[in-house]
Amino acid sequence: MHLLFIHQNFPAQFGHIAAYLAKNGDRCTFVSAQPAQKVAGIEVLQYVQKSGARETNHYCTRTFENQVWSSHALYETLSQRPDIQPDLIVAHSGYVSPLFLRELYPRTPQIGYFEFFYHAHNSEMDFRDDLHQHSQLDYMRCRARNAQPLLDLHNCDAAYSPTEFQKSTFPIEFQPKIRAIFDGIDTSLWKRDGNPPRKYGDLLLPLGGKIVTYVSRGFESKRGFDIFLQTADRICRARPDVHVVVVGEDRVVYGSDASFTGGKTFKEWCVAKYKPDLSRIHFIGRLPPPQLSQLLSLSDLHIYLTAPFVLSWSLLNSMSCGCPILASDTAPVREVIHEGQTGLLADFFNVDQFTEKALHALESPDHSRQLGATARELIEKKYSQPVCLAQLEELFRQTVARGTGK
Repeated sequence: MHLLFIHQNFPAQFGHIAAYLAKNGDRCTFVSAQPAQKVAGIEVLQYVQKSGARETNHYCTRTFENQVWSSHALYETLSQRPDIQPDLIVAHSGYVSPLFLRELYPRTPQIGYFEFFYHAHNSEMDFRDDLHQHSQLDYMRCRARNAQPLLDLHNCDAAYSPTEFQKSTFPIEFQPKIRAIFDGIDTSLWKRDGNPPRKYGDLLLPLGGKIVTYVSRGFESKRGFDIFLQTADRICRARPDVHVVVVGEDRVVYGSDASFTGGKTFKEWCVAKYKPDLSRIHFIGRLPPPQLSQLLSLSDLHIYLTAPFVLSWSLLNSMSCGCPILASDTAPVREVIHEGQTGLLADFFNVDQFTEKALHALESPDHSRQLGATARELIEKKYSQPVCLAQLEELFRQTVARGTGK
């Protein structure tokens, strides 16, 4: 097959499957907003968006305006490459859409990758109304921002979503079209290291103590950073042998935290509000995957929180490393963390419960290690690359065999 992958980033969610197929002899071309390059036999093309939404556009249509501009740029880039005639198009339904490619490749089937469908109420949108209230226009915009995914759902020949929860957010009339297939965890990388280093940047972790970890691309309310920080402070005050290691950047990836923090980052806002003792809470920035895997191998407890939103790779990576997990009792998490089996759950907003369960886990190392071992088994059985890549390849080849009805 010749597969054409489309995502605004590279390699993003398609990196593993594209490398797998290219290694097995299929031709893979990737189009993104990243610079053109060639990686592991995959040709990467760049689309360049010529314009985008302006202040004169309605607040509720700006997301769609940007998507149309990027999708047009995608069309123009590929129209200049007549040598590219794919058998299958696999596209992330997000910032760029394959919708216009029907005019270039009318007989080529398309598969959509769908992460999340936005809901204005009883969803991630209003989950953190304890911190800030959205305007009525924000709720209106939330409904309008589903315009492109709906077009893509109608346009595609097949679809998949990484988890059952994420699939369930889409309109029920489209759900039969969507399969739940995870991207695939590299269990040869994300595994327990028997003798990991204890130095990470300027941080040297002492021998004999307990290590608690937290990983997030950004420190934000949607990922419960404020709840975590309060919990970490209480753990450290209760146990002088604990060091908490925080991996990530002081930025907001998802959400509108800047609307209420008064010019501070969300981390700065939380530190000012809750005044934690940071002497044993260490912020070490981002780590490359091999180092992060080593750090997780030291973890006696990994804490993860999320609103009802896209499930983070970091949670499954931590499970693959055999970490004992304490996570928020929210719908996306319950799909992989089963209370008392693959980890522990606490009410998202209940700092007391998080603290109590964390301290109990640290005081019960044998039980915690068993939780971590069972979590690893689940990843190997259901979420590892061999399992997921085989499912994706089957979906891709079946879709090509059926052809397109569009």
